[in-house]
Amino acid sequence: MHTIESAPVRKSVTVRASLEKAFDVFVKDMGTWWIKGHSISQSGQRTVVVEAVAGGRWYEIGNAGEECDWGRVIDCDRPNRILFAWQLNADFAFDSQFHTEVEVHFEAKGENETAVTLEHRNLGNYGAKAADLRDVLDSDRGWGGLLASYAERAA
Repeated sequence: MHTIESAPVRKSVTVRASLEKAFDVFVKDMGTWWIKGHSISQSGQRTVVVEAVAGGRWYEIGNAGEECDWGRVIDCDRPNRILFAWQLNADFAFDSQFHTEVEVHFEAKGENETAVTLEHRNLGNYGAKAADLRDVLDSDRGWGGLLASYAERAA
């Protein structure tokens, strides 16, 4: 059987922050900018946690204290790059057997400005729902809105 891979979602934003601050706000402070409505916990999202080491967890903590896995950190090269395994399936439920990848690069553009480039790839893993999920992830309800919220927080 032949499958056609969905094009990755690519987004970029320039933030008014040093390279180190841009990385740290994205990774260590993800819970301060991740849109609260983008939650898989039953009680709503209190925060998001990234254990920024290879094999580290990526998860949310709900308002009732429950932990809901989103994926894993595949690789982390602070302050230049982080690579996640996004393990939320087409129903936005955690599935340890499923994954796409989210890679984020940080590049200094001056003393207090950083270009941040995000690529969410392997969307063909969503199968028949790949085109629909790509549309959602590529929209203002997806990575567009999330990066806008991140850029505001990083500034």
